Amino acid sequence: MIRLRSLQKKFGARLAVEDLTLTVPAGEVFGLLGHNGAGKSTAIGMMLGQVWPTSGEVEICGHDVTRQRARALHKVGAIFETPAFYDYLSGWRNLEILSHYTAPTSPQRIREVVDWVGLSGREQSKVKTYSHGMRARLALAQALLPQPELLILDEPGSGLDPEGIAEMRQTIARLHREMGLTILLSSHLLTEVEQLCTRIAVLNQGRKVFEGQVNEVRAERSRVVLRTPDFAAATSLLRDKGLISGATEGRFILLREGISTAEVTRALVGAGMEVEGIWQHEQTLEDFYLSLVKAATVNGTTH
Repeated sequence: MIRLRSLQKKFGARLAVEDLTLTVPAGEVFGLLGHNGAGKSTAIGMMLGQVWPTSGEVEICGHDVTRQRARALHKVGAIFETPAFYDYLSGWRNLEILSHYTAPTSPQRIREVVDWVGLSGREQSKVKTYSHGMRARLALAQALLPQPELLILDEPGSGLDPEGIAEMRQTIARLHREMGLTILLSSHLLTEVEQLCTRIAVLNQGRKVFEGQVNEVRAERSRVVLRTPDFAAATSLLRDKGLISGATEGRFILLREGISTAEVTRALVGAGMEVEGIWQHEQTLEDFYLSLVKAATVNGTTH
């Protein structure tokens, strides 16, 4: 559904996106992560034909966006940057007007998307009376009007309260589950990405520094928490016995291959050391993201 090859965008002397290659197959929920200025919005702008690439290829739904923009985006819905609405008109009238920018849309289709995003009962109210969460649902309704096969969402939860974020997450998951949509989700809300996406890519200063499965991140980046009155003495003993390969932050130990937490506990108790607790620590996507970006910034490397 999405294929980027050696994509690059310069704004004057500033390189906003550098050598970005990415593939998102049909049916996947893909997360694009990065802080402000990392290049996410520029990359999405190029996917939607709103930003012209300096070099490289952008292919959406099997068509080159720079050569066949209308065909490439025919079955694409998007929330990009801050959606603009006519505040003095109703949500329904906004959808009618916005649908004219893509293709004629029947009242039945507008009713479907209003129901889908949970605006039923408020669709005839003026948008100026909408909460931030209702505006976000209206933006999603607009993206669904063309009956898309691909949905590109740039920070769909931005500015929402925790309840609104949870509602948006549930709606996106339902769209994928029940409509079978392919979804590209750009977000700063890393816990939301972790719950929704199967694969992620991380951008830093315009470059892709990681791409892989969310489950792989969890598995490969796990550590063991050890709680003991004297962490330094405990880890020294465990190193001497060849049970751990390292220790960090005064509470994490890295077990050597084939070593279990039970063996560590036996070794410490056998040496007369108290073990208050020991368990596997699964690093969150946020932990991983922050450590990855920090390492990439320091080393200037990509993976």
